[in-house]
Amino acid sequence: MEIPDLIPKYALCKAMGVTPNGLRKIIERDPDFPRPIKLGDKKQSPVFFDGGEWRNWHEAKKAGRAA
Repeated sequence: MEIPDLIPKYALCKAMGVTPNGLRKIIERDPDFPRPIKLGDKKQSPVFFDGGEWRNWHEAKKAGRAA
């Protein structure tokens, strides 16, 4: 079984050069953007993103730019 690499929300924001609010807007506007994974039921539970899904989304965006 392969265990996906999880990217913390703030690390993804930093890698993308956006604020958490900017990331929220991308999630709302782009149906292809990977869905967040929340670990826990509480408001302050950590949020992660699947690294493989994010890389696939990023590669698709780069490929679309070249077309």
